[in-house]
Parts: sequence; structure tokens; C-alpha cells
Amino acid sequence: MEKNNILQIFSKNMKRLRQNARITQEELSFRSGLHKNYISDAERGKRNISLKAIEKLARGLEINLTEFFMENN
Repeated sequence: MEKNNILQIFSKNMKRLRQNARITQEELSFRSGLHKNYISDAERGKRNISLKAIEKLARGLEINLTEFFMENN
């Protein structure tokens, strides 16, 4: 089986972390200062987001940004 690429790992973890925090995409949008559509696209792996955006998302979720890139979560 082919190993997941970084974008797939990130998008899967992003959605899981948001759901674990029990917040909507809209709430994460408010907390991170990023548009709701941007968050939706990122969770679906449709956007290759910037490091600055990843940092904003980590702050919005109150997590260490490395959690976005861990496999087998």
C-alpha cells in the first residue's frame, strides 16, 4: 500500500483535531482568522496551505502544530 502523502496526512489530522475540539469549521475560522471555505478546502486536501496558515490553525485549535503531521492518529 502506498504511504500517505503529507497533504493527505495533514488534511485528515486537521479534520480530526477540529472534531475532537468539538468546534465547527465556522468556529475555527473565527479563531484562526482564516475563511471558512479555506478551512473546508484544507480539510478535504484541496488546498496546499501555507506555513503561516498552519500556525494560525494550530493557535485556533490550541495545539502544537506538529500534531497536524503525525501519522497513525
